Amino acid sequence: MAKDYTVKQGDCMSSIAFEQGFFWQTLWNHSSNANLKALRKNPNVLLEGDIVHIPDLTVKNESGATGVTHKFKRKGIPEKLRMKLLDASHKPRANLDYIIVIDGDSRRGKTNADGELIERIPPNAKTGKIILAGDNTHPITLSLGQLDPISEVSGIQSRLRNLGFYKGPIDGKLNEATKRAIRAFQTKQGLPTTGVADEATKAQLQKLHGH
Repeated sequence: MAKDYTVKQGDCMSSIAFEQGFFWQTLWNHSSNANLKALRKNPNVLLEGDIVHIPDLTVKNESGATGVTHKFKRKGIPEKLRMKLLDASHKPRANLDYIIVIDGDSRRGKTNADGELIERIPPNAKTGKIILAGDNTHPITLSLGQLDPISEVSGIQSRLRNLGFYKGPIDGKLNEATKRAIRAFQTKQGLPTTGVADEATKAQLQKLHGH
């Protein structure tokens, strides 16, 4: 039965679709979610309180012989986690060995020439960690689906913290610590140092951070 779903912190379109039995593209491109799509622009970055319309499921019939076992595989799973690892000078950490742990599943990998880490993960994964080669005492903690839109102060704080410019809490408050971080980012990027996250600052922050 069709219904409206209220987004919770940690949700993204992939996790919502997975829990409801859909491909994320079906929900994201559904006409009743057009306003949400236009507002958020990225299916992986929703805001707590957003409303996602869940349409009725479509039943698909498949023919098959009786008396034998048939296997059906659901398409579209898993999702991809894509991150770019940078050093203190914001240069890509290329060809870096790492261990990633998602929902107890541990595997090894290596960043590519651009410093990117690309791994397949369950659509509804919430937490994980990355252990970099030679540094097993400082793992990178992953809070999947927790990134707010860049239109929100909390979204700006999260991106600045991920890039090393902000050390405070993600509380959505435009306090002096947040303004200092914005100014530091603007100075580093050659933007006017105002402490205000104008459209040019947001665009550069989103470009450097990704999403």
